[in-house]
Amino acid sequence: MSKVIDGIIAKAQAGYKRIVLAEGEDERVVRAAVEITARKIAKIVLLGDELKIRAEHKDLHFDGIEIVNPQTSELRSKYSALLFELRKSKGMTEEEAYKLAGANLYFGVLMIKAGDADGMVGGACHSTGDVLRPALQIIKTKPGINSVSGAFLMALPDNSPFGQNGVMVFGDCAVIPDPSAEQLAAIAVASAETARKLGDVEPKVAMLSYSTKSSAKSEMVDKVALATKLAHEIAPDLELDGELQADAALVQSVADLKAPGSKVAGHANVFVFPDLNAGNIGYKLVQRFGGVQAIGPICQGLAKPVNDLSRGCSVDDIVVGVAITSVLDM
Repeated sequence: MSKVIDGIIAKAQAGYKRIVLAEGEDERVVRAAVEITARKIAKIVLLGDELKIRAEHKDLHFDGIEIVNPQTSELRSKYSALLFELRKSKGMTEEEAYKLAGANLYFGVLMIKAGDADGMVGGACHSTGDVLRPALQIIKTKPGINSVSGAFLMALPDNSPFGQNGVMVFGDCAVIPDPSAEQLAAIAVASAETARKLGDVEPKVAMLSYSTKSSAKSEMVDKVALATKLAHEIAPDLELDGELQADAALVQSVADLKAPGSKVAGHANVFVFPDLNAGNIGYKLVQRFGGVQAIGPICQGLAKPVNDLSRGCSVDDIVVGVAITSVLDM
């Protein structure tokens, strides 16, 4: 693992949060839970059938791991009542609430809402939509943030002249296909917080475009310019500038020509892409051409942390996901 991940794990160990692993009957999740517990990264709550989990993993020791079956837990009725109160205005019935409270992903998010856990990681065998849906319905977004987005922590090579402490943050590269100006502003503020918490970075946020400071005119450029203005209103103390081309954001000599006087241009460490096409293509090009480790996607904007895994994830991916989730709650 990289020194960036080592730093995140060290922070998680210091905070020792209570994290739910929602897919507790998945082989990788079970083995990750054991490793996380042994390394004291987090206090793990594993959701699933305890008898089945123990029978299928007789080679593992579960000391220190709490295993909860949502279907039979005495907490199900409590969480069902909580869910009904939260969703009855949307037409949810008590029967529907009780049924959903027995589903792992809903049960895990309700644990967080009730104050019984600090965060949740899922997605090893569920889609991103399945993971985020209960989080959006129950936990919702932070005050002032209107959207959930996905960022990548980019761990740069040791000799890289870019970023800070070997880190950059790219957002949104995973969730919102065509963000509005308001959503872009929220992505900028959330990505800055991700950089600060996970990368020990003092964020300098570049709102990216194919234009720098009105060098081109179009609705696409206008959207980024408006997003820059709105982000300043949400977080007036944040060092943020736009619209900026990528070279103006990164290279001081280009910044001096295209954006003289900017406090961000030339040394940006957080990139906000104008849409998901640009963000997804951008992070993958940097990852492959630059020998950069892309850590994520990191779900940002929620009032409490819930993170999504790839269905092809490894045990190591789950360990890192839990560490990231723990640190985001600090």
